[in-house]
Parts: sequence; structure tokens; C-alpha cells
Amino acid sequence: MDQKLSLSVKFRYGLADLGFALITSAMQFFLLFYYTDVAGINPALAGAALLVGKLTWDALNDPLFGYWSDRTRSRFGRRRIYMLIGAVPLGIAACIMFSLPKGLTGVPAFLAVLLSFWLVDTFQTMAATPYYAMTPELTRDYNERASLTSIRMVFSVVGYILGAASTTLLAGAFQGAGLNMQQAWSTTGAVFGVIAAITILVTTLTVKERPDLAGEPSTLPPAKAFLTSFKNRPFVILMLAFILSSFSFTVLTALVPYFIQYQLGMKDQVSFVLLVMLLTIGVFLVPAKLISDRINKGPAYALGLLIASIAIIFSFFLPRGPSPMIYIIAAVAGMGFSAQWVFPWSMLPDVVEYDEKVTGERREGVYYGLWAFTTKFTGALGVAVSGWALQLYGYVPNVEQTARALFGIRFFFAVVPAVVILVSLPFLIWYPITRKSHTALVKELSERKKTEKAAIL
Repeated sequence: MDQKLSLSVKFRYGLADLGFALITSAMQFFLLFYYTDVAGINPALAGAALLVGKLTWDALNDPLFGYWSDRTRSRFGRRRIYMLIGAVPLGIAACIMFSLPKGLTGVPAFLAVLLSFWLVDTFQTMAATPYYAMTPELTRDYNERASLTSIRMVFSVVGYILGAASTTLLAGAFQGAGLNMQQAWSTTGAVFGVIAAITILVTTLTVKERPDLAGEPSTLPPAKAFLTSFKNRPFVILMLAFILSSFSFTVLTALVPYFIQYQLGMKDQVSFVLLVMLLTIGVFLVPAKLISDRINKGPAYALGLLIASIAIIFSFFLPRGPSPMIYIIAAVAGMGFSAQWVFPWSMLPDVVEYDEKVTGERREGVYYGLWAFTTKFTGALGVAVSGWALQLYGYVPNVEQTARALFGIRFFFAVVPAVVILVSLPFLIWYPITRKSHTALVKELSERKKTEKAAIL
């Protein structure tokens, strides 16, 4: 069976992630800033509303959409039907999220954040979870998955760059064209929503799963399907490592605008610093993939995170005032964080085969659903912790910050992410699935399938 994919298929598959990453990036880098400095919402209240959103509906919808896609039959396959339904509503929801009325306080502010977040989250989950679950249904080759993921992550980084570098620039341009601040941010959200909807639809209509790899719809009941997943030791180890590293990256990115604006006094350069980091991530996606061709994915992932943690800890020691060193730090951190884009997503399909050995079923949707929940939960937790930290240390928007507030921004921007990343490294250095063990596992599954077919005949 040919497990190689054409470059065209890889590019068309990766395109959808540009749209998902665009919205995710705008939320990750600027949603808290939008709430505090544009909509005028208390940062602790906004962070709490996001965390409540993650612990309620979002705690259920990721694995549910994954589970439903595992059991779906349609002319668009198991996955693409959900992408087709969710693409346009996701674009509309993105606009609504950045269109909250100014000056909300108390319960109305809490509900506005919560409900608009739920709306975006629902349709992003509907489209994204099945999309990611297509990866192991396109190829089972260990190295080819790394290649497919690397190309998808190129599009993801482009989306992140657009979200990080153009959000404030677009909002400023729309203000310069005569819109007020609220209208400018709402229009920016609408532009991002249109781009996301188009890219998702292109992938949906041009890339198909391979039926010979997809397998039959799962027959496990929901509770057993989810509980069985947590008996998958490689999956649990990978998830723990990813939770820690993703939380760190989210805290770092959520506080970037505050650190650069208030600690360094470089407000006009926020987008450029982010651009340097994300461009470096993009440039080093290919070297990261080449490293994984030489050593196993777990240790390669750990190496990248170690480089990133060393870089960001240096930012804690930058003196107050403009410093070109922030660009060097951003570049080195980006080099390390390229591992965060490639390795966890190319390691996740491998645990599906490990699960298939135990359950006898292909359950990509459940695993990608749980993974999507993990990704978004750590994102919300990182934003919530950032908001609580700002409140705890006395942050006040759009004024000169106190020494206490500046220390809080520096500490949570640099020290906290670096320490948490270091905690994640042992999980990856001794990760149990290697190139050799995965090859043996795929061979075993192939032989089992041949035996089962022979028995039927």
C-alpha cells in the first residue's frame, strides 16, 4: 500500500489550518487585550468567563464531535461533513466575538464574554476536530506524517503570523478610515472570519480521506470510548507534556502586548516582535522535521522546548525601556517553539495505532477531540491565569504601571512559562513510541487485518 502523499494533497490539506490558526492567533494574542483595553472589561472577570467556558460546554464538545465523526457515514466521509457545516458559522462567530459593546461590567460582561466564546468554540470545534482527525486517515507512514504535519504547520504559522501581526494593524487602518475603535475591531474580526471560512471550504471540497485507512465507524459506547482513551499510556504521557508546554506558550503570548508596551515602552513594535518570533517558527519547521528524521520525535520535541525556555527566561532580565535584545530573544524562542508546531501533532496519530492494537477500532475522532479540548483548555487557562496575574499585581489599562505591576508582567511573561516548560521535558525525553516501535506496531496491525480478511473468506 502506497503511504506517500503528493505535495499537492499536502498543501490542500494544510490550507484549512491557516483559517483555524488565524482565528486562534487573534484570540491567543489579543483577546484579553481586546477585553481590557477596547471593550473595557475587568481582566480577572474576562479570564474567569473564558475558564468557565472551557470547563462547561467546551469540556464536552471536543470529544463529542470527535466521537460523532468516528460513527458518521456520509457522501463526504466521516470528517468532511462537519467541516462543510461549520465553516461559514465559524466566520460569523469570529466577527461577533470582537463586537462586544463597550463598558460592560459585572454579570452582563461575564455573560457577553462567555456566550460569544461559546459560539466561536462550538463551530471551531465542529470543523477543526474532524479536520485534524483526517491526518492518520491520509497516511500511516511514521515519516510521512511528520512531512504532512510540517507542511500543515507552515500554513498554521502563516495564519498565526497574520493573526499576530495584522490584528492591531488592521484595526488601526480601519480606525484611520473613519471607524471608531469598536467598529474597527469588529471589522477586523469579520475579515478574519471570511478568510477562515474560505480556506476551510477549499480543503473540505478538494481533499478526501482514504477509505482503506479510515476503517469502519466505531461501535464503542460514548463513556467506554472516552475512558478507554485514558488507558492509552503513550497518549496520556503526550497529553501531559503538551498541556504544560501549551499552557506556557499561551501565558507568554497573552502577555506579549503588556510586556512590550509597558516594560519596554515599545508599543508600536508589538506586531513586529511577534512577526519575528512567528517567522522564525515558520523557517525552522523544516529543520525540525529533519531532526525528527534522525532522532525520535519525543526527544526532538524536548530539545526545541529547552531552547525556547532558555530564550524566554532572558527577557525577565531586560531593563525597563526600549531594547533591541527583545528581537533576538523572539527569534531564538521561535526557533525552539517550532517544535511545538511539528512534533505533538505528528506524534498524536501514532497513538491511534497503539489504541487500535488494544481496541481493534480506528478511533481518530475521539483522540483528536480530546486533544482539541486539551489545546483549547490550556489556552483558556493560560489567558485566565494571565488575567488573574494582571489583576493581582494591580494592572490598570492605558496608564503608567507601578513597579509591582511591572514585576508581575515580567514574572508571568518569562519565569512562569520557562519553569513549566522545563517540567514537561522528562515526559518527552523518555516517550515510549519510537520510530522502531511504531514500525513494528503498524506491521503487526497490517498482519492482523490480513488474518481477519482470510478468516472471513
